[in-house]
Amino acid sequence: MVHLGNYLGAIKNWVALQDLYETFFFIVDLHAITLPYDAPELSKATRSTAAIYLACGIDSSKASIFVQSHVRAHIELMWLLSSSTPIGWLNKMIQFKEKSRKAGNENVGVALLTYPVLMASDILLYQSDLVPVGEDQTQHLELTREISERVNNLYGGRKWKKLGGRGGSLFKVPEALIPPAGARVMSLTDGLSKMSKSAPSDLSRINLLDPKDVIVNKIKRCKTDSLPGCVASPSPSHRNLS
Repeated sequence: MVHLGNYLGAIKNWVALQDLYETFFFIVDLHAITLPYDAPELSKATRSTAAIYLACGIDSSKASIFVQSHVRAHIELMWLLSSSTPIGWLNKMIQFKEKSRKAGNENVGVALLTYPVLMASDILLYQSDLVPVGEDQTQHLELTREISERVNNLYGGRKWKKLGGRGGSLFKVPEALIPPAGARVMSLTDGLSKMSKSAPSDLSRINLLDPKDVIVNKIKRCKTDSLPGCVASPSPSHRNLS
């Protein structure tokens, strides 16, 4: 489900980008199945997410909007990229380490380890120049860049052209597009973690489709500082608000 953090940190910026670039926005239902899921609910959530994109201002006459699983090339390219991606690169992914530690190795599927390769496929398939990313996704984008450079080195260049191949670079090496202003909305139940769709408790986030009374209840129950008042630290750049 799309939550407040998704809107303020990403979707709000996407609306402006569609007037500046050729843009591709898609609902990543294949990424969603890296965690346990209910098939009917996933189908419903996929349609709901598409509707939210449109309601928030994504214009289908300006941008391409689609469902990830409807384009089989995403999975096909992922498999090809996987054959050239060292397992050591994936083992370094911070999100995999954190989620596998919390859930335990027996409860974590291989897809959680390999989904950064699918993310690379999502990006490289469209020869993307720029990728809007938040600070929690910069490591995954860097992996995409490394995969792109590795594949270009292994299967591009003059040596393959001499063998009858295309030569040159197979993929563009994408750059990060950091939004001019973003918002990092924290979890309502854990002030140290970002609001997340994958968090087990729905009380940790405000979904865009939550009714008013549900939102009020979540805010009333969210964690707050134990000390009242406003206390400023010695550094003016760091303040604790209570």
